[in-house]
Amino acid sequence: MDFDLTEEQSILKDSLDRLLADTYGFEERKRHMASAEGWSAEAWNRYAEMGLMALPFAEEDGGIGGGPVETMIVMEALGKALALEPYFATVILGGGFLRLGGSAEQKANLVPLVAEGSLKLAFAHTERNSRFDLARVETKARQDGDGWVLSGSKSVVLHGDCADRIFVTARTGGASGDETGIGVFLVDANAEGVSRRGYATQDGLRAAELTLENVRVAADAVYGDPSDALPLVRRVVDQAIAALSAEAVGAISAMHALTLDYMKVRKQFGVPIGAFQVLQHAAVDMYVAIEQARSITLYATMMADSDDAAERAKAMHAAKAEIGRGGRLVGENAIQIHGGVGMTMEYAVGHYFKRMTMIDVAFGNTDHHMRALARAGGLFDAAA
Repeated sequence: MDFDLTEEQSILKDSLDRLLADTYGFEERKRHMASAEGWSAEAWNRYAEMGLMALPFAEEDGGIGGGPVETMIVMEALGKALALEPYFATVILGGGFLRLGGSAEQKANLVPLVAEGSLKLAFAHTERNSRFDLARVETKARQDGDGWVLSGSKSVVLHGDCADRIFVTARTGGASGDETGIGVFLVDANAEGVSRRGYATQDGLRAAELTLENVRVAADAVYGDPSDALPLVRRVVDQAIAALSAEAVGAISAMHALTLDYMKVRKQFGVPIGAFQVLQHAAVDMYVAIEQARSITLYATMMADSDDAAERAKAMHAAKAEIGRGGRLVGENAIQIHGGVGMTMEYAVGHYFKRMTMIDVAFGNTDHHMRALARAGGLFDAAA
């Protein structure tokens, strides 16, 4: 299999890397994080001008027609830069529901707005009792004429405080935990009955607690089958895991580079600490973990569009487990080698590690996915 990038993909990678290197340094990021919004509107507009918002959407819907590889390239670059903008929430999560669950009319109405950067989306699914179970939904949706009425609460809605519209999962039938009876609804964030409480997460991004009190939505707010949308949710989440894995590769690669640079300039006993064999071994362990993470991310990327839900899920379980394990190894070694400075808010390496801890718990942590992969019989059939 050829893993080389095409000419167009190489141009995308080089252009985005250059843009972020020139305009999104660590000091700029700290200023964006301290702003009222918590991210940069200027950077968001630059992403739109580059076509990043339109990237995964089909050309006939107003997009560019990129695929999982292009998404991987973008997310790895954003991971290296520790970007704060709601790209993942809007384009990967919200855009995933648009691409995979939207009708032709829904796509025609919304994709151009997402592509130009004027519409920000979010995905509200997690609830207080849901843990990592996508089927554990207690928010209710009852039909009222041609429309629906939603009531319930959602937690840790990534960039839910700035989203214009929010995809919400709600139960149209059955009990919490049932595989069927779950619908996906697009809710106007300023609709009557919607309340949001925004806050900063530990990695510097933004999230919100969302409360819905008899929120009315029209029939055209439904995405997929309102009584059986869990397969759609799982497919969007699987693609999101592949994207998060790429972001993680960017973050841990940056941590490793920072650590190598520090080992060359920090001196102890009159010599650079990089001369000590035990630290060289730690740096090699970090490199091996990064390459393993990169390999499983490539596999997850290739499986992201698979129609085989079982095999796709196994790939994402394996990727998430390996990303969590490798991210922790790289992060702990980076902090250990840096010493006290690695724990300060003024130095970048600690921020990368915080982001990695949040990626680890998003949509299931390492232990959760290891157990799920074991129950599925492993990544590959041992008998085969």
